[in-house]
Amino acid sequence: MAIRGAADRETLTVARHDGRWAVEHQGEFSDHTIDKEEAKAAANKRARALQDQGRACQVRVTGEHGFFADA
Repeated sequence: MAIRGAADRETLTVARHDGRWAVEHQGEFSDHTIDKEEAKAAANKRARALQDQGRACQVRVTGEHGFFADA
């Protein structure tokens, strides 16, 4: 199994956008919510769907140092 570099991964970022939490992927924001945990769950759901398509993913959460989950 080949190890993929960071450049080969899709990155989904949970970040503040327009005063709410949202998921950013390829410059597009979606899944806006006031609850950070809901945004994290939405990002992980999207990452799982991408992984099921055979694409490596990374979920990042802004404001949390040292935390990320590879999917």
